[in-house]
Amino acid sequence: MSVSDTDLIHAWKQVLSLSRLEPGQIVTVLTGADTHPQTLRCAIAAASDMQARVNRLDLPPVNAEKSLSRDSLAYLGTTPLTGNPAAIAALKASDLVLDLMTLLFSPEQHEILQTGTKILLAIEPPEVLCRLVPTEADRARVQAAAKEIEAASQMRITSRAGTDLVCRLGDFPAISEYGFVDQPGRWDHWPSGFVLTWPDEGASQGRVVLDRGDILLPMKDYVTDPITLSIENGYVVRIEGGLQADLLKEYMACYEDPEAYAVSHIGWGLQPRAHWSMLAHYNKETHIGMDARAFEGNFLWSMGPNNEAGGHRTTACHIDIPMRHCSVALDGRAVVIDGVVQDEAGLSRAARRKETL
Repeated sequence: MSVSDTDLIHAWKQVLSLSRLEPGQIVTVLTGADTHPQTLRCAIAAASDMQARVNRLDLPPVNAEKSLSRDSLAYLGTTPLTGNPAAIAALKASDLVLDLMTLLFSPEQHEILQTGTKILLAIEPPEVLCRLVPTEADRARVQAAAKEIEAASQMRITSRAGTDLVCRLGDFPAISEYGFVDQPGRWDHWPSGFVLTWPDEGASQGRVVLDRGDILLPMKDYVTDPITLSIENGYVVRIEGGLQADLLKEYMACYEDPEAYAVSHIGWGLQPRAHWSMLAHYNKETHIGMDARAFEGNFLWSMGPNNEAGGHRTTACHIDIPMRHCSVALDGRAVVIDGVVQDEAGLSRAARRKETL
């Protein structure tokens, strides 16, 4: 269902208010060839109406000879900002950058954030943005989960399908993604609503079994037959299964980079307004799957880089895998059980669902 400009401008104003946009501040809207025109015009209208000084920086796409997909997260690292000091300077001079292009996992993004500029990524379809407008309650819930990760030295993930993965923690921070940027130098993604960290390098061991309904991104496919990934010393060393396992292996092998197989971020979804089933309703090229990454109770893990957390591992390949029906424990204490978040909000929703069955 389409949304009106009025509704999307209202959504932008809510997010910009949460991001503490003040009159007179400089907002630069970063755009590219795939920027949604309604998102762009409504972002400019909202920021202008809030009396910000608004600029637009439009950059042509790169990586045409390398891309295996139209998904903006299918090839990471090199961006239109790479080797472009004039564009970087404009973004550094901004109080807030609205990234409608995608700078994720780029060194230029880190450089810009270090100056105190805030960056908010927003590339999902307008109706998804309107449905998943963040709230102060989202922030409080995600930050509470991040504190639990910060205090832990180990995360263990299990499932009835056969997953049993143990990850040592402590070298990298916990990251709270709640959908707005309320502090200088902060990056976030609207929509979101999840918590994550990176395991210590070389310190993940075990097995992940992807079951029916788990999701592969950026492929945007639901798993139809089990896929088993064996993990040793922080790297996936075997991928076994049927056709989808073969497709995953071939896709990753195309990058010709052993770092693509490293265990990257790990965490769980906390957004009750995001839906596991959303992928079934959209053409793959119209979105990047943030519902899948954020839906409440998922175990979200990935393979690929850790430079977003301050690590040194970079790779162009990044695979995100949201899984259902997993249990997550921190130092032996359950924070998710069979896909139910064990905080007050998650347990209350689970109880209400049980009552309606």
